[in-house]
Amino acid sequence: MTTVFINARIFDGAGGEPFGGEVRVEGDRVTQVAAGSGQVNREGAEVVDAAGKTLLPGLIEAHAHLSWPSSVDRLIPTMELPAEEHLLVTAHNAKTLLDAGFTSAYSAGSLGGRFEIALRAEINGGWLPGPRLRASCIERAPEGDVAVPDVHDPDDHGRGPEAVRAYVRKWAANGVDTIKFLLSSDDAFVPGGSHQLLYTDEEVKAAGEQARESGVWLACHAHAAASVKQAVQNGFRAIYHCTHADEEALDLLEEAKDRVFVAPAVGVVYTGAYEAAQFGMDATVIAEKGMLETLERWSTVIPEMRRRGIRVLPGGDYGFPWNPNGANARDLQYFVELYGFSPAEALRAATMYGGQLMGMGDELGLVREGYLADLLLVDGDPLQDIGILRDRDRITHIMQGGRFHKRPRREELESLLALEHQSVHA
Repeated sequence: MTTVFINARIFDGAGGEPFGGEVRVEGDRVTQVAAGSGQVNREGAEVVDAAGKTLLPGLIEAHAHLSWPSSVDRLIPTMELPAEEHLLVTAHNAKTLLDAGFTSAYSAGSLGGRFEIALRAEINGGWLPGPRLRASCIERAPEGDVAVPDVHDPDDHGRGPEAVRAYVRKWAANGVDTIKFLLSSDDAFVPGGSHQLLYTDEEVKAAGEQARESGVWLACHAHAAASVKQAVQNGFRAIYHCTHADEEALDLLEEAKDRVFVAPAVGVVYTGAYEAAQFGMDATVIAEKGMLETLERWSTVIPEMRRRGIRVLPGGDYGFPWNPNGANARDLQYFVELYGFSPAEALRAATMYGGQLMGMGDELGLVREGYLADLLLVDGDPLQDIGILRDRDRITHIMQGGRFHKRPRREELESLLALEHQSVHA
């Protein structure tokens, strides 16, 4: 399949100014990008007129929970579903994320050990629609800690370095890409939990060593300053939250900024604090869960990480009823409205940085020749109003690997008629 986009406003993902131009896609790759008109070869291509629209890379979710049940289509009040239903809900949420313009996702943990391994295989095989997926397993918290339940795969979360090594070896052998540890607790679990460490330095060191030996990445839930330090010092790739990062933790993140990624997960906290009264989030619950304190800390920490050049990515713990899968683009809006990012910076974080997080920075996350053709066509200019990305109707075209997942029905019918005409006259 060959497609040429003409008359497009192109944002290439690198953070620079958009430009008017054309893009040619052959197979699953972008083969030409040119400013102006008439510069791209249209031979043998379907031409899509992008006048009035912005062409940009597909968005990348840095903190995905596809098995967290709630989506914009269906709010589910529990995390615990029968396994068969839960797997179907997970597959539905993958499609929901793709429908929202997120063509790739980096998992921050699953409620079923092999759910995402199976889902990744089905997506990669073309059998189910969903984002390119870096798959994970159940988040690991030490035995006896109050954390995410092992809904379908009760596992040994024992204490000590050898138990940690065994966990990493097991899930690496099962085929996950990334394993998440809860290095700190959370105020949402227990009062004051966000300041509590859950693992010893020896256990975290063992996780890092085993991950390198087994060839998997590590991610972590890390609110406490000490947990951020543990993560950086032991080679964790994705560090979530960083709420109480102190000067030493920020210095370590800055020193490691070429190998670490931070996704604070603004969505779940902001919506919980201000938009979740119908889900029982009254002032008492909000205070108990430390949501306002977290937002206050982030108002300093996130802009400081941005200033230091640390890669901070959108990804907001979506999948709860008040923060459902499919609403993920609002994290970009929060970056702009709350933390001083320009729209271009927020989009760069969700595209170019996302490709780097996925380990595909040389072929994903930019509109560049040779890159995978994961592209969005958006009615309007998100660089002027980042909020339009929250409106699925404004995302008129979604292309993944050179094939359209979404396009206007009229255009789709015209394409089919053209193909039929070609076959008749071949």
